[in-house]
Amino acid sequence: MTVAPGKRLRGRAGVAQRLRRLKRTNGLCEHCLAKGLTRPADVVDHIRPLALGGLDVDDNTRNLCEPHHKQVTIEQFGHQVAHGGRGVTTSGRPIGADHAWNLDRRPTDPADPPRPRRRPAGPPGGRK
Repeated sequence: MTVAPGKRLRGRAGVAQRLRRLKRTNGLCEHCLAKGLTRPADVVDHIRPLALGGLDVDDNTRNLCEPHHKQVTIEQFGHQVAHGGRGVTTSGRPIGADHAWNLDRRPTDPADPPRPRRRPAGPPGGRK
């Protein structure tokens, strides 16, 4: 079955494809096998990610355990751990105190003016 670039098979065909790919290494992580270790593969990883134009073909996949998959993904997509107070954690959460995600989580300076309190979201018109 041919799949467009950047897309993957879904449903039963996708499950069958994943199981076939895992059988190549008897369900074991390829990186661990290269080190003489045996750890179950949790993920069929795309060597060239679909998001970067990779194809969903057998030659573009490898079987990895979760720790190796995280390591490879961080390297491929350029995620970084704290560097000069900027960047993201390995989970993708921004770590910069000035990032919008963290503005309500940072400690406040007593000299700062008070921030307005946020009201909990409710239905339009305020009725329940």
